[in-house]
Amino acid sequence: MNETMELKRAARAATAADLDTAELSARLAARAEDEGLLDVAYCEVDSPVGRLLAVATPKGLVQLGYPNQPRDAMLEALAARISPRLLEAPARLDPVRRELDEYFAGRRREFDLDLDWRLTEGFRRRVLRETARIPFGETRSYMEMAASAGSPRAHRAAGSALGANPIPIVVPCHRVLRSGGALGGYGGGVEIKEQLLQLEGVLGS
Repeated sequence: MNETMELKRAARAATAADLDTAELSARLAARAEDEGLLDVAYCEVDSPVGRLLAVATPKGLVQLGYPNQPRDAMLEALAARISPRLLEAPARLDPVRRELDEYFAGRRREFDLDLDWRLTEGFRRRVLRETARIPFGETRSYMEMAASAGSPRAHRAAGSALGANPIPIVVPCHRVLRSGGALGGYGGGVEIKEQLLQLEGVLGS
């Protein structure tokens, strides 16, 4: 009996500590934002394809990381490339979480989020901007994306740009297939690409 009571007390203490830490983090994030000290906010988002790491700047969503991408390495790279003033701030990412939830629930066909394109440039950015225009339920080929970005022969470079897409799902590189309809590669894994295309009705389940 005594052991059971001790375990219950320990569990309550651990829960209280977790709540205190979460509350402290939320207050710290709010204060940093109020004082203009929060350049990069991030949080984890649960989804049917695993936990995603959503990252935003004041300009908009800058990165969406898949479970197979190491979180710490991604955050370190963002701190070096954008700003070291980086903090977990779920409230800043509420619109991203809400729209992703709606998308995976089948209630959203188009994202309405501000995007920060600074992690891409040149031809790669043009390819990704064109990719963002592919409608829900439709697909394009790598050759078509290269042509739409202004370099019809650069289909391999287009494939490389899509493979390095920092904002997958929202910038729907999963809608780009090989000529003939083969899935091709995908940064999050081909299984996730197939799952997203099934969700959009392009592939049978």
